[in-house]
Amino acid sequence: MEKFIIEGGRKLEGTVSISGAKNAAVALIPAAILADDGICVLENLPNIEDVKVIINIVRQLGGKVEILGNDTVSIDSNNITSYKATYNDVKKMRASYYLLGALLGKFNHVEGIYPGGCNIGDRPIDQHIKGFQALGAKVSIEHGIIKVHADRLVGNSIYLDVVSVGATINIMLAACRAEGQTTIENAAKEPHVVDVANFLNSMGANIRGAGTDVIRIKGVKSLKGCTYSTIPDQIEAGTFMIAALATRGDITISNVIPTHLESISAKLAEMGADIDEGLDTIRVRCDRRPCAINLKTLPYPGFPTDLQQPMTAVLSAADGRSIVTESMYEGRFKHVDELKRMGANIKVEGRAAIIDGVNKLTGAQVTATDLRAGAALIIAGLMAVGNTEILEIGHIDRGYEAIEDKFNSIGANMRRIRI
Repeated sequence: MEKFIIEGGRKLEGTVSISGAKNAAVALIPAAILADDGICVLENLPNIEDVKVIINIVRQLGGKVEILGNDTVSIDSNNITSYKATYNDVKKMRASYYLLGALLGKFNHVEGIYPGGCNIGDRPIDQHIKGFQALGAKVSIEHGIIKVHADRLVGNSIYLDVVSVGATINIMLAACRAEGQTTIENAAKEPHVVDVANFLNSMGANIRGAGTDVIRIKGVKSLKGCTYSTIPDQIEAGTFMIAALATRGDITISNVIPTHLESISAKLAEMGADIDEGLDTIRVRCDRRPCAINLKTLPYPGFPTDLQQPMTAVLSAADGRSIVTESMYEGRFKHVDELKRMGANIKVEGRAAIIDGVNKLTGAQVTATDLRAGAALIIAGLMAVGNTEILEIGHIDRGYEAIEDKFNSIGANMRRIRI
């Protein structure tokens, strides 16, 4: 058990480098299972707990995974013969459901434990199942085990009832070796969807349209190994952008793709920040109290739900009243009670949070209830007067690499203490 202690009130200044994208990495690693020949080398992977967990699952399936450096691994899937992902590690993370699409695509069969992950509301996998069934698979759930079987996978037209990143990627994984063409309509357009498609294409898949709402996949007979570099983490970058505003600082964030951050940049500029974009950098400066805004989370290219909680922390000390509407997950306001311990004035009504900005937050002992709630509490702690203790920081380690080291490098005083 560990906790963070943060001394608040420090202006953050300097340059911080962003790691590879968590949401891409946890899909790229299962995707490597689909290679029939050769080794996949994945570069720019974040050194986080979720990546370690998914690597361990691949090893349990029979894959050979070698760590080649701090951010590079090689995956040899030639010896994977099991299609049963029924290990306890599967329960630890939501993205373990990508094993369903990958193993189904490889073997036409898969059995897996219902995935775990952060408790942020109802997160059904009905669109994943709909996609598998459209490809010709039969799906049943018995005693918490999802069983998917197909004599053969055949391409089909699939319309997603809701925009789902997970379902879009899982259908791509299963369909890239199916017979004929698969069309996914109302597909998710997030950067990590495009990243997975690009990786699969590097392995020999034929996927077109990723990044739009219609993706077309022409099945191929086999895939081969390749070397591929993960995109930078849009959410980690956004977290540091928000921290610059929160502390009235001046932070240059490097190793980013600025176009992935446009919705975040627009909102921060609306709140009073100065934004300067470079080729692979973005600088955020602010020397005054942020302005209140209204915010609604939306699928990409809208404002990402994963940054709603850190943004709520900033708005709790902004000038005026803000209304934050969470359209993605109804359980994503659990951090609000913790912010209230620090003096925030927030009222939650259904999927909306009404935030009356206070002059200052004060340090307190708070608990991270999930990954992005933990990031919100770090932002709040950096803003607050006095010290903030954050418990249950294992949630944070799932998605942020060496976060205390990165914040300390730009002027924070953030310590990890063993309890």
